[in-house]
Amino acid sequence: MNSQKEIRNIKIKNQLELWLFCAIIGAVAGGLVWALLKIMAVGMNLIWEWVPEHFLLPYYTIVVCVIGAFFVGVFRKMFGDYPEEMETVMAKVKTEKHYDYKNMLVMMIAAVLPLLIGSSVGPEAGLTGIIVGMCYWAGDNLKFARQHAKEYSQIGVAASLSVLFHAPLFGLFEVEENTLEENNSEQTVVPAGISSKIFIYGIAIAAATGIYAGLSAVFGSGLSGFPSFEAVEIGKMDYALILLYIIAGCVLAVFYEKTHQITKKTAKKVPAVLREVLAGICLGICGMLIPAVMFSGEEQMGVLMKEYSQYLPLALIGVAFLKVLLTNICIQFGLKGGHFFPVIFAGVCMGYGVGMLICGNVESHLVFASAIVTAALLGGTMKKPLAVTMLLFLCYPVKLFVWIFVAAAAGSKCLSLFDKRKVENKNSVE
Repeated sequence: MNSQKEIRNIKIKNQLELWLFCAIIGAVAGGLVWALLKIMAVGMNLIWEWVPEHFLLPYYTIVVCVIGAFFVGVFRKMFGDYPEEMETVMAKVKTEKHYDYKNMLVMMIAAVLPLLIGSSVGPEAGLTGIIVGMCYWAGDNLKFARQHAKEYSQIGVAASLSVLFHAPLFGLFEVEENTLEENNSEQTVVPAGISSKIFIYGIAIAAATGIYAGLSAVFGSGLSGFPSFEAVEIGKMDYALILLYIIAGCVLAVFYEKTHQITKKTAKKVPAVLREVLAGICLGICGMLIPAVMFSGEEQMGVLMKEYSQYLPLALIGVAFLKVLLTNICIQFGLKGGHFFPVIFAGVCMGYGVGMLICGNVESHLVFASAIVTAALLGGTMKKPLAVTMLLFLCYPVKLFVWIFVAAAAGSKCLSLFDKRKVENKNSVE
């Protein structure tokens, strides 16, 4: 009897420790997200607003991008290829069962530098490496966390992504769609039931959100997330054009894949530092001519929502393709970061452009068009329809939920078939 009671007490103690540690992970993730966004906001305000207002410097955008890219290149050559992309980080966790955290300060600096000079990337790549590294530090130094550092790193990534994108369920599905098959075959700290998983992740996400909100209330927030579209009426014309919008998103996704491959191969042929400087030159020239293609895209998206009628449809479509190209140039040539933010902005530009070509400037049609195009584009690049749906859920009206999922699934399937055909063609040539 006493033995059963002791076993039950041990289980309760372990469960409480699990919940507490998940809350701590979430709190740390929320604090890191706030700190990164705050540093970015202060630094970008200084570089891109205060200095130009007080000093008249010719070709300022090009000068900042080139000099900044040079310092990024030197930093990367001295300290390593940081920040690593989120897919690279999670792949190392899966294959090596560990992630090196010794260069934590280097990873933090490397995550911020490209963002400060206006690189067309998002902050999620740098955050992922930092969060995962901290979780493995805890695994190596704390007895309780030692056996489950991998699972804790997944929880930390989910919490940080949820806070960063202001989409609570996005982090959960982004991680779970990656690890579903693996979790079915391995023993993990997260219980098998979906309700238990959601509860565990929910603790971390709630703690992350609470810390982020608290710090923002006391010290002020950093960069804002993506703005939300207002509710719109969906007409028969919108339903009739769904297929066209999905095709437009898939075309942009294929363009993303192609430019990703081309820039990756090209970058390998260029020596370090020169590689980053070339990216800085491209970024500076494009930014001077078309400022909207710089930075991660969330603030530019807010401007587009208010001023879309001032742009030509073909110009918006051109900006979408340029944004995708410039994002891949920045990532592959060393001004590294994540691709979620800029890809979303590109999808919205494409959706507005295609919608305006067909329906004119009617806002309800354009919101629907941008939702479907962006969902298909993200579905093609991420191959995770549920995560895409959760990511866009807070940007678009609830009534578009089903159509966003359909478009994301169609985009994922389309690009999967494209990748499969590409592999078959490559094998036949060999």
